Amino acid sequence: MKVLLYFENQNLIAQSGIGRALRLQQAALGPIKDVTVTTDPKCEDYDVLHINTYGVMSMYMVKKAKKMGKKVVYHAHSTYEDFRNSFFGSNLLAPLYKKYLIALYKQADALVTPTPYSKSLLENYGLTQPIYPVSNGIDLAKYEPDESKIQLYKDYFEIQEGQKVVMSVGLFFERKGLFDFIELAKRHPEITFIWFGHTNMALVPQKVHLAIDMAPKNLRFPGYISGDIIKGAFAGVDLFLYLSFEETEGIVVLEALASKQKLLVRDIPVYDGWLKDQENCYKAKNVDDFDAQMEAILAGEKKDLTEAGYEVAKTKDLHQVGQILDNVYRAVLEERTLPLNEQGSVALDWSDNQS
Repeated sequence: MKVLLYFENQNLIAQSGIGRALRLQQAALGPIKDVTVTTDPKCEDYDVLHINTYGVMSMYMVKKAKKMGKKVVYHAHSTYEDFRNSFFGSNLLAPLYKKYLIALYKQADALVTPTPYSKSLLENYGLTQPIYPVSNGIDLAKYEPDESKIQLYKDYFEIQEGQKVVMSVGLFFERKGLFDFIELAKRHPEITFIWFGHTNMALVPQKVHLAIDMAPKNLRFPGYISGDIIKGAFAGVDLFLYLSFEETEGIVVLEALASKQKLLVRDIPVYDGWLKDQENCYKAKNVDDFDAQMEAILAGEKKDLTEAGYEVAKTKDLHQVGQILDNVYRAVLEERTLPLNEQGSVALDWSDNQS
């Protein structure tokens, strides 16, 4: 079985969650014995088009595949809900964007989406083909805490002994909780806050510009940083704080869990069923709640849940994701529907395709 993984404008999306999804899918499918992967859009001898993006060329690839009689699996990374409060003008465009997404998604033989929550959103759009929740996954080995990487992060940011550091990762979107992160930094000048990630400032609203320009000195925006420095930060900071209001999963949350980092997230539906408050993470509802819980975590007044969080990451290991995607492809080719487990995700048949 040959699968064409298609990502439009790979260079432009490389720093986004969808960009990381490409690398994760390649790594997940690499060891699968009966799957050959290509990313060449000119390839025509494939069996399944697995498409991840939404531009004009993405629509062309879908239509071309359908004309050729190929099967199409659309990876629904994006929804109307997570498009809002992002780029400049996104709220105005969101209703049209939703119609466009539905037009694209309807052409697929099956949809893959990261969580049961995002599956429920798609079902509310009136989409009727099989929709399979499949985690983006995490390469556990790459995020195993490593003292040399932690030291690289400390050296890069000149972190001193005893200095408390709180980090987050994301584009410069209101939806990502940027304003609350800035507010917490203003309230706590004694703590260092680091927001990893970058967005072309021409694409963000003026209020985001102003908020970043007026951020306090203890909040650092180092831009997009990859490799050992950010892996060292994931493992070496004192808290990963993720204030996003809307996600389809949150790859960076998986990265924090795999790094055995303390995790404090906003209490939103996407985490229901797999992130459990006070069991494998902590959840907060508003900026005052985040403030109180952050202080307690940093002061060592809350139970360390990192080992329980790591157990969650293990269930989303790329080895399992690759096998699940393989099952999805074969089900699409055979025109059958896969069963879901009690958690609402694809039931993994461990007897098949062990690599």
